[in-house]
Amino acid sequence: MRISSSRAARRKLISVAAVSAALVAGMTTSVAVAQAPAQKTTPAAETAPALAGPAESAPSVPAERLIVGYKSGAAEAKSNKAASADAEAKGKETGENVDFQRRLGSGAALVDLGDDLTTKDVSDVIAEYQADPQVAYVSPDRLNTPQADPNDTEYAKQWDLFESTAGMRVPGAWDVATGSGVTVAVIDTGYVTHSDLAANIVGGYDFISDTAVSVDGNGRDSNPADPGDWYNANECGSGVPASDSSWHGTHVAGTIAAVTNNSKGIAGIAYGAKISPVRVLGKCGGYDSDIVDAITWASGGTVSGVPANTNVAKVINMSLGGGGACTSATQSAINGAVNRGTTVVVAAGNSNDNAANYSPASCSNVVTVAATNRSGARASYSNYGSLVDISAPGGQTSTGTANGILSTLNAGAKTPTTESYEYYQGTSMATPHIAGLVALMKSANSSLTPAQIESAIKANARALPGACSGGCGAGLADAAKTVQAVSGSGGGSTGGTTFTSTSAVSVPDNGSAVESPITVSGRSGNAPSALQVGVDITHTYRGDLVIDLVAPDGSTYRLKSSSTSDSADNVNTTYSVNASSETANGTWKLRVQDTAAQDTGTLNSWKLTF
Repeated sequence: MRISSSRAARRKLISVAAVSAALVAGMTTSVAVAQAPAQKTTPAAETAPALAGPAESAPSVPAERLIVGYKSGAAEAKSNKAASADAEAKGKETGENVDFQRRLGSGAALVDLGDDLTTKDVSDVIAEYQADPQVAYVSPDRLNTPQADPNDTEYAKQWDLFESTAGMRVPGAWDVATGSGVTVAVIDTGYVTHSDLAANIVGGYDFISDTAVSVDGNGRDSNPADPGDWYNANECGSGVPASDSSWHGTHVAGTIAAVTNNSKGIAGIAYGAKISPVRVLGKCGGYDSDIVDAITWASGGTVSGVPANTNVAKVINMSLGGGGACTSATQSAINGAVNRGTTVVVAAGNSNDNAANYSPASCSNVVTVAATNRSGARASYSNYGSLVDISAPGGQTSTGTANGILSTLNAGAKTPTTESYEYYQGTSMATPHIAGLVALMKSANSSLTPAQIESAIKANARALPGACSGGCGAGLADAAKTVQAVSGSGGGSTGGTTFTSTSAVSVPDNGSAVESPITVSGRSGNAPSALQVGVDITHTYRGDLVIDLVAPDGSTYRLKSSSTSDSADNVNTTYSVNASSETANGTWKLRVQDTAAQDTGTLNSWKLTF
């Protein structure tokens, strides 16, 4: 980061190009949560921004100062006083205020060019130095930025990363982190060899114990290769049509960590990270029991009969799901992973329904991801609801194939053949966007806990550019703002100050609303547009509950409505509220009411994060 003096900050910047002439003369049973693939077409073009790479000078960046190298015998080469006097003299000759700033490690002098210089003014100063026989060279002090021309041949088609309307603003995060040092476990169909991924693949495991599902002819083993998950009509249930192999895990992995700047294919969001393929899905899906073991092993836990994991993941991606609420077995495995420091990112589901009716989307301690389309609205298939934490691009091919998410795949209809790239759509495609973002965050700040990661992603989300009915979490994830926030490199919010109430309040069965207060003080101005409201309620049928946030002036914000179809236990989640019209200081209240008979509960705690 360049630090300017107040005088330099006021200066009119002079382009290097303008003065160059003066210098030179020249996812119960679970299934993958994705929609069917579609044929490739060319997407509506929006210019792709540069991938981040090593800092390198550009010939047209602004110049504010000059670097002057004196010949070895000159007094100015060794004496700061002499260099300062020379700068002052040259300033007088040209009518400008030229100041010696400091001595560089090379021995050259850095001189300030003064305020509001025109191109001619700068050229005059340069000419004055060049005319001095004691001066060996004079160069502009160029401003460098991280730049490299994108050379991934399909990068321009990855609207989900960079488009201004509904992209996740990933390139701005690459200035800070690329995912280096982080392993992401993709718990999915395994991995089929692809040259745009191979360099970022590390050891995984095949957890499919049922040979009818595994297809590879054996049970669990250390080979997570995807042999294909195709099936015939009615093979996966009466009336279920035939399907080709999806190569789903490979598509997900490519979004997270495809090799980048390799002159081919696509760019991965966390292209410096590693992918550990963990196979749990095969023909017709995969079982909870295998997924539970996969979560445990991937996060560094012990699974009987399975060797210890040497590639422990700090991020787990589960683009999979099944009907029904989160089971205790799955929740226990997730809790164990989170307690070991692993962030678990899951798909909301593709049924245009409340995510509360699906697992693992309805589990606690996960980051549940809904999908948006290319206009930034909730994709028509995406699940929604109060349990959704965040939204990310998932694509929608019904409006054009190229409006899907392009990633790595295989052309084989049943078994692997040649590698390829394909557009898919689904919350399966949205989820790895967030898993990739988590990898960037951990790379930028390895001390982050799963709770801090979730909080930062929500706090730095932007409002959905399009419409969302039913609840899409804190908004559309903003990779650049989030990574900058957790790295301390400026911009964004790490979640701010938190105010908490831990006084338990009983919630009567089918009774009057109860309230719990939190007094906020020491804040200035209004509350944020993404005020985070964390809620921990124990209840045996959470669909009975109505939850509101009450602002100091009595205004109410509905956090959760009642639902007869939400039979799961407990509410343990964080809501995002646009409270920017409310004064931050004052007494805020959480209002909870049980609206149906037979179940009771307790508001254990709640918190506000500004």
